[in-house]
Amino acid sequence: MTGSTSPTRQPALFLSHGAPPLVDSPTWVQQLKTLARGLGRPTAILIVSAHWEAAPLTIGSTDSRTPLTYDFGGFPEKYYRVQYRSPGAPDLARRVAAMMPDGEPIAHDPTRRLDHGAYVPMTVMYPEADIPVLQISLPTLDPERLLELGRRLKPLRDEGVLVIGSGFTTHGLPFLRDWRPEATPPSWSAEFDAWAAERFTAGDVESLIRFRQTAPGMPYAHPTVEHFAPLFVAFGASDDAEQRPDQVIDGFWMGLSKRSLVLA
Repeated sequence: MTGSTSPTRQPALFLSHGAPPLVDSPTWVQQLKTLARGLGRPTAILIVSAHWEAAPLTIGSTDSRTPLTYDFGGFPEKYYRVQYRSPGAPDLARRVAAMMPDGEPIAHDPTRRLDHGAYVPMTVMYPEADIPVLQISLPTLDPERLLELGRRLKPLRDEGVLVIGSGFTTHGLPFLRDWRPEATPPSWSAEFDAWAAERFTAGDVESLIRFRQTAPGMPYAHPTVEHFAPLFVAFGASDDAEQRPDQVIDGFWMGLSKRSLVLA
């Protein structure tokens, strides 16, 4: 698709992407760099971020000149000056559209470039910004439907496309009381993270699907669920949704779990 004759088959990822200041965390930066080095070079990157909910499925800009989406507020000015001019991915956009069911509407938004759920981890993993990156919307928050979306995207991995669901394993911002990066995680965050780690280890996707009803720490860990939803796109794009993914990043930042996964 991008001229490579023998692309490296890529995994699917779930990344806890963090707010823009996470790039100032040496631990997180080193973890992401180590992860990227082990993946081989993708031909392109397809990202579904918690920060773009739009139905029907919407395909973002494929023009690198489109400004990034600075979808956050209250941070120092330096975070609004970050640039990430990765090449557009028009071929990938056409492939994604062709993979959707016949008769299902698909939208295009040429004004929407990567949001911070996409470009923040990319600035660490691929700082040269020389790999085409495409963002598509979260068209639903229903885990079953997101699994199906991931299944449709799975063949892209054989073409060297890295499929990423970008969210956060816990995201109870309204209930944080200590905003320091090194804050002790609240009980609801620690309990949800431990439960998620156990479910991942057990390959228990059915419990993960029912996280709103079964996970400890709810609803505080996810008062809204868009930050856990991208997980299901990654699981759907994997070889087996009941696999035991490689839990490549763990720990907390501002008390929130940054557990992240590689799925074969």
